[in-house]
Parts: sequence; C-alpha cells; structure tokens
Amino acid sequence: MKKVLSVLTNKFLLTTLAFGAWMLYFDQNDWYSMREKKKELQDIKDNIAYLHKEIGSMERETEALRSDPQRLEQFAREHYNMKRDNEDLYIIDKN
Repeated sequence: MKKVLSVLTNKFLLTTLAFGAWMLYFDQNDWYSMREKKKELQDIKDNIAYLHKEIGSMERETEALRSDPQRLEQFAREHYNMKRDNEDLYIIDKN
C-alpha cells in the first residue's frame, strides 16, 4: 500500500500526467483540433484532385473545339443560342 501511494504521488508521474492531459485536451493544438485539421486537409486534397480532373477534361474539350469546326459550331449553338443567317431559332423555356 505504501509503495502504491509513493508511485501515485511521484512528482515526475504527476507532471507527466498533467502535461499529457494538457496536450490532449487544453492546448491550442489538442487532439480534437488536430483530428479536425487532418479531416479538413483530406477534404482539400480531395477537392484539389477533383479540380485537376476537371481542368484536364476542360483542356481536352478546348482542344477539341479548336481543332474541329463542327464541334465548335455545335458548342456555339447549344451554349450561346447562335444560328445561321437563314435559320429561325425558337427557345422553349422548360420552367
């Protein structure tokens, strides 16, 4: 009993436990904050990967528009409602 009491009142053990509790729960960079920051970092990395994929697809589409006149005409008709001089264009709103 006396040996257990002396171990529990050891100043080095108490200091280590206090330091550990401080670092895990009360510090600015505590365990919970670090976990949230790691999750946020992973979300940002996923977003970066998605944006790189989107950039690649947009670059391929841009190259296709520059090299194929029919594709350019199709894009202009679909996105900007362009038409030839001898055509009539009717826009139907689905709302």
